[in-house]
Amino acid sequence: MSQVEKLTPLHDITWYVKWLGTVFLILAVSSRSIGPPIDHIYDQCFSLVGLICWFYVAFKWHDRALMTVNAICLPLLLAGIVRSLLT
Repeated sequence: MSQVEKLTPLHDITWYVKWLGTVFLILAVSSRSIGPPIDHIYDQCFSLVGLICWFYVAFKWHDRALMTVNAICLPLLLAGIVRSLLT
C-alpha cells in the first residue's frame, strides 16, 4: 500500500485560516438551507468571512484557481450584502 505525501502546509498560519474559512462556509450553507427564522444576512456574512479566509490562503499558496474564484465571488457577495442592508 502506498502512502500519499501531503503537499499543503501543516499547522502554519494558512492551515488555521483554511479551516476557519471552511467552518464559516459550512455555517453559511447551513444557514442558507435552514432558511427562516435564520436571516439571509447571516448566510452572506458567513460566506464573506469564509471567502476572505480562503482568498488569503490562495494568495499565500500562489494558487491561481482559488484566487480567481474568490476574487470573483467577493465583490459579488459584497454587492449582495449592500443590497440586503439597503432594502
